[in-house]
Amino acid sequence: MKKIKYVVCVQNKGYPASLELRKLYEILPDADAEGHGLIRVVDESGEDYLYPRDFFLPIEVPESITHAFAKAS
Repeated sequence: MKKIKYVVCVQNKGYPASLELRKLYEILPDADAEGHGLIRVVDESGEDYLYPRDFFLPIEVPESITHAFAKAS
């Protein structure tokens, strides 16, 4: 099983309706975006969009919590 990565939002300037500060977001792989300093996350709309990488900090989520997230969705 591939490891799902998460980030925590630390900045939402210009996107207050789309990103909640201090909330965890799942990262979706996007090598092209990463090359441009962007990150793809599923935001408050339930869709995935690109945002500046510096809006987020990586966070380690225990596997038990990742499984709980998967069951809840």
